[in-house]
Amino acid sequence: MHSHVRTVVVGVLMGAAEIVPGVSGGTIAFISGIYERLVNAVKRFNPMLLVKLKDHGIARVWRDTDATFLLILFASMGASVLMLAKAISYLLHNEPIAVWSFFFGLVLASVWAVGRSTDLRKLDTWMLAVLGVSIGFFMTHLAPIELEPSPLTLFLGGMIAVCAWILPGISGSFILLILGLYGFVVEAIRSLDLVSVLSLATGCAIGLVSFAQVLSFLLARFRNETLSLLTGFMLGALGKLWPWKFTVSYQLKSDGTQIPVAEEALLPQSYLDMTGQDPQLLIAATCALGGIVLVILIDWFALARDARDSRDGGDAKS
Repeated sequence: MHSHVRTVVVGVLMGAAEIVPGVSGGTIAFISGIYERLVNAVKRFNPMLLVKLKDHGIARVWRDTDATFLLILFASMGASVLMLAKAISYLLHNEPIAVWSFFFGLVLASVWAVGRSTDLRKLDTWMLAVLGVSIGFFMTHLAPIELEPSPLTLFLGGMIAVCAWILPGISGSFILLILGLYGFVVEAIRSLDLVSVLSLATGCAIGLVSFAQVLSFLLARFRNETLSLLTGFMLGALGKLWPWKFTVSYQLKSDGTQIPVAEEALLPQSYLDMTGQDPQLLIAATCALGGIVLVILIDWFALARDARDSRDGGDAKS
């Protein structure tokens, strides 16, 4: 029961993070200690599952795929999106500095939480971290394109976006923004355009399972190198969450809402000079500190759980 409650909490946090274009649910999974469990569970959903289902039955397959964990996690994420979407959208519109500051602090602390698992004595660690920073920076500064929405582009967009979802650093919604599909997808979900939604969902499902295979292999065989690259990637993408920015270009949703796509980061004083708006330094610092404290608490609980599991495992063997 304790494990299920923890999964619900992590799922709610992952769902809330995914609402904000620029924050990845994978970041929350990483710092909460469920990342590798999530990747390994997802990778088991491959064509061989049908053979196992026939040979061993649904109960055995359910246990082997860790299906209860996945069901609770994804259900919690879905419920979180439904419950918090309006609230977070309201805050993004009315209190953007506070929201972006909170997530900036959260991801900054996450870089520390993930990076400390790497071996800093190795040159490879630093080289791959620099490579990750470069990739993250490049991804967040890509010029947006305008793909024509179709079942094929939605399928391919889903495959690409879901890779960002499971990677710490950049959200799937941000990738959809870059591809020019975000506004259409939101409208398709709202209007229950089943063909479009199913095309996107199919791409997401295939992309998630395929990419999970790769991630699981890399974490098993090249753990330090993979974590080094992911740490750098998170650090490089951090600029997307900078609280003070000026919108260079945006997309228009059907209801006239503007969705920022390309933005220029500004210092607080420059933000005041260009926009005439209060940079809210005290609020920004408080919210950033709140994000940092949240990561520290999540990390502390994850370490306490690992220590307890290790102790219980040792007691069971003795």
